[in-house]
Amino acid sequence: MSGSYDDSVGVEVSSDSFWEVGNYKRTVKRIDDGHRLCSDLMNCIHERARIEKVYAQQLTEWAKRWKQLVEKGPQYGTVERAWCAFMSEAEKVSELHLEVKGSLMNEDFEKIKNWQKEAFHKQMMGGFKETKEAEDGFRKAQKPWAKKLKEVEAAKKAYHAACKEEKLAISRETNSKADPALNPEQLKKLQDKVERGKQDVLKTKEKYEKSLKELDSATPQYMENMEQVFEQCQQFEEKRLRFFREVLLEVQKHLDLSNVASYKNIYRELEQNIKTADAVEDLRWFRANQGPGMSMNWPQFEEWSADLNRTLSRREKKKASDGVTLTGINQTGDQVSQPNKHSSVSSYEKNQSYPTDWSDEESNNPFSSTDANGDTNPFDEDTSPAMEVRVRALYDYEGQEQDELSFKAGDELTKMENEDEQGWCKGRLDNGQIGLYPANYVEPIQ
Repeated sequence: MSGSYDDSVGVEVSSDSFWEVGNYKRTVKRIDDGHRLCSDLMNCIHERARIEKVYAQQLTEWAKRWKQLVEKGPQYGTVERAWCAFMSEAEKVSELHLEVKGSLMNEDFEKIKNWQKEAFHKQMMGGFKETKEAEDGFRKAQKPWAKKLKEVEAAKKAYHAACKEEKLAISRETNSKADPALNPEQLKKLQDKVERGKQDVLKTKEKYEKSLKELDSATPQYMENMEQVFEQCQQFEEKRLRFFREVLLEVQKHLDLSNVASYKNIYRELEQNIKTADAVEDLRWFRANQGPGMSMNWPQFEEWSADLNRTLSRREKKKASDGVTLTGINQTGDQVSQPNKHSSVSSYEKNQSYPTDWSDEESNNPFSSTDANGDTNPFDEDTSPAMEVRVRALYDYEGQEQDELSFKAGDELTKMENEDEQGWCKGRLDNGQIGLYPANYVEPIQ
């Protein structure tokens, strides 16, 4: 049949045609491919779900790390709060991606798994029931036509062989006429062989034409039966294709966060938080709480008084709640209150005030006129060696001001002065640094 013309379809039938014997196996194989494609799609969705989970974890870790860094940074104003809004966005988006992961696995993955189980039925001997049914249907539809095709091929072969023999006999007869050595009897045998060859050609041709006619008459029924089985396979494949399309649309809905209301709200809220950042307000707060806007106990002339002849601790403060200003304090700027995120035992914070009873004889006056160039170290007082005591830190302490010491639990240092009325001691680290520290953070070394 290779290279013949099929009037029913109007195309030349080639060896690759569906109608050739055995070429239906590609249609049967598509059923097995459908089962494999279901497994591949499940693996694809499973990998995507794993990616969603990892991405959600990375977002959470990123948000946690950077939120700590920003909140513990040197500044934390409205702009930094806007910065932290990105961490909040990441945490919320992380939750949404975990929901996507759950939808992919609990809905889409399970849906494909159940459909595959219902559509494909495994046999005990291997393979699927649907594949075997298609194979048996095509084989049954093709068997009668394949038998007649085999007869046609045999008749064609016999006819072509007879034609070849006839041509050879004619060629020998022609050559013998030019040979004077042949006797009449030999020439008669060659002529008889030519005649038999012609008769064989006529017989084989007739048989070939007859078998071909029978094949042509069986072809319509063959095509009808094959079409019927093929259509059943098409219907089965159509169910798979439509199911895949439905599942892929569900996956698309689960992945498309742009249509999720909560997702839109995340970025709407993020934009609002960023727009609330006020650089002017942050600068004004820093000026009032860390810059020239801070209050200062400027030195003033004071008459000597026996009642006032006392030394106040340089770290004595008034409670923030009593609203009382010490006598002699000149306000040089407006205080702007803003919660301080750093909570510590340090009493040297934003609401600091200084005692007004300054005396040239006070050793703890950091602005003593004994050094006109301002090179005097406020801790360079005459300290009696007998007062120094070795102590050991009970807890970690991080100095909150420049004149405070920092140490770790277990570190040893030297206490230079006794505890003042605010609970602070002056001490010296082993590296020579002198500063203040909370008295209850250390214990004497026995």
